[in-house]
Amino acid sequence: MSLPDFRLRKHADYQRVYQQSHKHFSPSMTYFFAERLSLPAPALGPRVGLTAGRVLGKAVERNRIKRRMREVVRHNLTLLTRDVDIVLHPRRTVLTAQFTQLQNEIAKIFAVIEKHDQRTAVKRDARR
Repeated sequence: MSLPDFRLRKHADYQRVYQQSHKHFSPSMTYFFAERLSLPAPALGPRVGLTAGRVLGKAVERNRIKRRMREVVRHNLTLLTRDVDIVLHPRRTVLTAQFTQLQNEIAKIFAVIEKHDQRTAVKRDARR
């Protein structure tokens, strides 16, 4: 399982996640997530998208932030078992943060997402 296979690529996918989700915060990033329920193709696991706007610095710094984030997500992607789309908005502190600190933070974010999906699944089943 590698990140290129599970990346959000289309603008419409990002917009759907923004519309169906609320903004969540962690120490060095903001994140959005939405469960994929009805896509034309069968869902094949989690998909992660990254954003790095100009506010984070010049292109070299933004690219370094994205590389670090992709690597951290790749290491922790197995923690997600549900079909969920996630958009991560890193802050500039990602450039100077320890790699293990980033890994722990992403692991916590993915744990929150897993718990949230389980709670909504239980609520959905209770309504039926």
